[in-house]
Amino acid sequence: MSHLPDHANVAPAAADLSAGASPGTLQRWLTGPRVAGLPLPTELPPPALSFEFFPPRTESLEQQLWACVRRLEPLAPRFVSVTYGAGGTTQERTHATVARLVRETSLTPAAHLTCVGASRAEVDEVAHRYWAAGVRHIVALRGDAPAGQESYVPHPQGYAYAADLVAGLRRAGEFEISVAAYPETHPSARSAQEDLDNLKRKIDAGATRAITQYFFDTEVYLRFLDRAHAAGITVPIVPGILPVSNFTQVAKFSAMCGASVPAWMGRLFEGLDDDPETRRMVAAALAAEQVRLLQANGVDEFHFYTLNRADLTYAIAHILGARPMRQAPADPA
Repeated sequence: MSHLPDHANVAPAAADLSAGASPGTLQRWLTGPRVAGLPLPTELPPPALSFEFFPPRTESLEQQLWACVRRLEPLAPRFVSVTYGAGGTTQERTHATVARLVRETSLTPAAHLTCVGASRAEVDEVAHRYWAAGVRHIVALRGDAPAGQESYVPHPQGYAYAADLVAGLRRAGEFEISVAAYPETHPSARSAQEDLDNLKRKIDAGATRAITQYFFDTEVYLRFLDRAHAAGITVPIVPGILPVSNFTQVAKFSAMCGASVPAWMGRLFEGLDDDPETRRMVAAALAAEQVRLLQANGVDEFHFYTLNRADLTYAIAHILGARPMRQAPADPA
């Protein structure tokens, strides 16, 4: 049996330190920097939420999408957006998804619309179709170059850039218009200032909200807010949140779209390639920490890139204080 030593044989921590010895554990804990805790969840109201979906390509993906929609619908998001492929490659699937959201759910859909590969008349026609289907919110984007094309080239008769598209939508109807923002600068921009100037043009053309590219370093977003405010931008710049369940895929995609992936994040997912369940738990903890820190800094809107999977998004929304507002209706499909 072990015994505690006599007081005579115990050297005080101060004496150890004066002799040049390393501080004991308790001494390190007592003298280390103090970090203020995040506000208790009950101290902050639940933020406004929005979710992004993409139109399905197959029947199985169709089922996955609508399972995701039904799971998240009771959280009563401010809106849900549906993506639009480069060059309008998913135009019909996007329209069909948006129209079904209007018909069969209580959700407010926002349809993505791009400038790529279409004349102004063709883009305007798509906008009018959305209006006729009951859609009143557009996410206006320049869009990526089509496959096989190295860089973006405006259509000769089209809207050249997103600011032009926003102005055109303002003429087409009384749409609410969201645009994209890039805290780490759009890959094709010549400088961060040029990119910020472009965001200001989109806002000045009539956009009512900006939604950011995803990011993982909270300071990147907060510094961007400071720069945007100094540039005279006053509309909400909603942080785009990507819950990461497959780190390898996200790292590859981020390298193409200009979003940085901190080294510490790679270490969190290290050794989990064949362990999807642990990856999901790490992903939930990581995203929850990110959004709670943003919430503590006063951010009260979040836009989640769901990848048509509801589990992580639902869990994070719950941590933020969101609760079901009603029972989701049965899926008619």
